[in-house]
Amino acid sequence: MNYLVVTIKSWNIDNFNKLKADDKQNQWFLITDKAELTLDRLKEIKPRYIFFPHWSWIIPQEIYENFECLVFHMTDLPYGRGGSPLQNLIVRGHETTKLSAIKVVKDLDAGPVYLKEDLNLSGTANDILQRASILTYDLIRKLVSGSFQATPQVGPVVKFSRRRPEEGDISNLDSPQLIYDYIRMLDGEGYPRAFLEKNNWRLEFENASLENDVVVAKVKIIKIKNI
Repeated sequence: MNYLVVTIKSWNIDNFNKLKADDKQNQWFLITDKAELTLDRLKEIKPRYIFFPHWSWIIPQEIYENFECLVFHMTDLPYGRGGSPLQNLIVRGHETTKLSAIKVVKDLDAGPVYLKEDLNLSGTANDILQRASILTYDLIRKLVSGSFQATPQVGPVVKFSRRRPEEGDISNLDSPQLIYDYIRMLDGEGYPRAFLEKNNWRLEFENASLENDVVVAKVKIIKIKNI
């Protein structure tokens, strides 16, 4: 059987390679470039499932209507549909969540659910995303090895909005815990860092720790260019 994974993140690519090396019974294909995700290419591969770990773009209708596509969303759906789930969960005080494997449909994150697994939200964004990647491939292995019927989402719908880079400003936060959470939730591959701006300088933070209400972090100081 043929299966396809579509992803761009380094940890997802590493875990794909491990899966491909371990699974000698199936054929595994990988797409890491949005431009290669075409109907013609998919017709060549003929995948049973297309898996999208941490994919940030809208999947074209012609693809999810012709192939069974699954995404992995970091909330207990239907709670938390929408963008920036990791950051939206942390700013709301969540310490744990679910990783939901769902079928792609027209409405964002609204598809029926195949499987859900618990996910811990401790550590930096990189820590959480790497943990989620391992769990994602555990779910992929289960989906490939068994027969799972997707079931409709149940419960009240709560939508998240994609967070903007300027929302990483920590100048108005009122507790060390919040400052720590903002720094760690943006401390990951591809994310704009939590920051402060003063006069002509921008301070960006990462590698934070919190002890006795004191936040210790690595800081990068950048000259703000005049516009």
